[in-house]
Amino acid sequence: MDPYKQCQLPERVGRLKELGYNLWWSWHPEARALFKEIDRSLWRTTYHNPALLLQKSLPRLQELAQDEGFLSRYDAVMRTFDEHMEDQYTWFARKYPQAKGRIAYFSAEFGVHNSLRIYSGGLGILAGDHCKTASDLGVPLVGVGFMYPQGYVQQRISVDGWQQNVYEQVDWGASPIRPVLTPSGERRLMHFQLGPLDLQVLLWEIVVGRVNLYLMDTHVEGNSPEDREISGRLYGGDRTMRLRQEILLGIGGMRLLRALGIAAEHYHINEGHSAFMFLEQARELVAQGKSFADAAREVAGRSVFTTHTPVEAGHDVFSEGLIVEYFESYASELGLTQEQFLELGRVPGQTGWNMTALALKMASRRNGVSKRHGIVSRHMWSKLWPDKKEEEVPISHVTNGVHLATWVQQELGWTFFQHLGRDWPEKQDDPAVWAQVMAIPDEELWRVHMRNKEELFKLLRERARDRWISRNAEASQVLTQGALLDPSALTIGFARRFAGYKRATLILRDLARLKSLLLDHWRPIQLVFAGKSHPADDSGKALIQQIYQLAKDPAFGGRVVFVEDYDMHVARYFVQGCDLWLNNPRAPLEACGTSGIKAAVNGVPSLSILDGWWEEGHNGANGWAIGAPGGRGEGEAADEADAEDIYRTLASQIVPLFYDRGHDGIPHGWIKVMKESIRSVAPRFCGQRMVKDYVRMFYGNEQAAPVRSAVKVA
Repeated sequence: MDPYKQCQLPERVGRLKELGYNLWWSWHPEARALFKEIDRSLWRTTYHNPALLLQKSLPRLQELAQDEGFLSRYDAVMRTFDEHMEDQYTWFARKYPQAKGRIAYFSAEFGVHNSLRIYSGGLGILAGDHCKTASDLGVPLVGVGFMYPQGYVQQRISVDGWQQNVYEQVDWGASPIRPVLTPSGERRLMHFQLGPLDLQVLLWEIVVGRVNLYLMDTHVEGNSPEDREISGRLYGGDRTMRLRQEILLGIGGMRLLRALGIAAEHYHINEGHSAFMFLEQARELVAQGKSFADAAREVAGRSVFTTHTPVEAGHDVFSEGLIVEYFESYASELGLTQEQFLELGRVPGQTGWNMTALALKMASRRNGVSKRHGIVSRHMWSKLWPDKKEEEVPISHVTNGVHLATWVQQELGWTFFQHLGRDWPEKQDDPAVWAQVMAIPDEELWRVHMRNKEELFKLLRERARDRWISRNAEASQVLTQGALLDPSALTIGFARRFAGYKRATLILRDLARLKSLLLDHWRPIQLVFAGKSHPADDSGKALIQQIYQLAKDPAFGGRVVFVEDYDMHVARYFVQGCDLWLNNPRAPLEACGTSGIKAAVNGVPSLSILDGWWEEGHNGANGWAIGAPGGRGEGEAADEADAEDIYRTLASQIVPLFYDRGHDGIPHGWIKVMKESIRSVAPRFCGQRMVKDYVRMFYGNEQAAPVRSAVKVA
């Protein structure tokens, strides 16, 4: 039963259903406003989910179908929507009129909107931004991934500050997603068999503007309980379950495309989870009579691999015994012996089957996600190319970007329209456009920022109140959520995954010194933390607990806050409403780190380690740096020196500048940094620049290197 077909709306506003099931609305303010107008309260309680909103609003929609003002706004939105969907003169069509086929983009997670919890963090958000930008540019992308019935972990913090892992079954019937149907109208099931895996896979579709995402779901009647859990949770289960997921993502994803008749010209995998996809392409070519060496060369010529992880532990490695269990017959289909097959996933000097190594060997176009990460990746994987100097290892870089229409606050976006021109979204990668930011009146930019800040604090108060009402929280737990925050105080945001190398507690090393900054009567600061630890990472949970205990401590005056269950919705308020963005991972372990970009384009400057994107983006006038390029290394001495940089920079530069007010009460010196942050970051780190780089370097073949597979078959 298809909830989309069941949702019968009044004919005059019937296309609201089409609009609600296309995530295009999520980055177009006029479309969001239309849904909000249906029922503001319901829009909020459904977590901005138009599918559920429409299902619950039939009486109200019957009224609105007679409301001339609403109908005028409805017609205008639908015209804009149709213009986008029907536009044949896109950037991609103009630049690459001879392009054939699509780009198949594989990712274990997609963060498109908070109403679809099939993402955990940066990797998924990047994939979502990539898809939305591809839609804007007309790049013929199709996404392949998983539909997780329980999504990623939801975070609840206990009274003692320990992260509780909560999983809730998602009601896909009330989400902006549709099942893929057969020509006869039945739900599309794909039979998948490989080694001991023999299961049915349900196919789902999410529409993101011009881009379609096809997602696989094994929570199907007839599958064993174990097989149902393959797509149960994002990054859940043991190593065997993880391997089963990655087999289905890569090999099953290719078979999904074949089953739907989707031809791709290029295949791009986002991290190594999907790397078995390369082997499935090779298997098809071998079945057509080609040798494995020739097949591997052909696969390499149409394949792109983006690695995101500069940390050894972040790359999936499976035991060779487990690989043999699932791939024993598959190896022979490739024309390989078992030993030759196992060699595809080996790294010299290491044990086990490495998914990143497989991807690096099978793709001819490989990249890290920042200039520094490219350097780190060439060093990390140089052993795969022992005959090359490290700087010659064939791994390039495309620095990440963010989808500005998603992350720039709406009122600030209108300000840009007024001062940069109505066409700034189409020209967002042009530095000349952003040079005009410097002419925005200080009082206007400050007014928008202070309103954003108040909206952040309002959100935190509402969430604290909801917790107080619904879960009988202790009063101290309500206070930890931000009830005592001061809108006039310098507010520093820190929000990311809680892993050891990200050093969330670095600013807490000298509590006496920190307290003097927090509680300064005339120039106080306040710290707002958020983020989840991996469900199995107790060390990350311990970092959260340390911060939470400080947030509960009356001695810190409510100026340390931890906001639970950080997601895309909360993230937007954070990057738009904080005054300063803090980022202090241990360099060079930050591959890119896009949260600081999202803050910067909203006029929120960074205090950050010179790693990832900030090493490229910091120009001395758009924020503040911690340490030196490449970092200070590991150990207590390095951490102590970086913490000293934070305290000294806050006390001597940042706090004085923020509180230096003119006769009009406006911090003109601070606003100069805000403007420079927007001007310098937006064109270089926007999603359009990123996707255009991928097209020019990899998809469009403009700068494609000669095809050389790194696979060697003895």
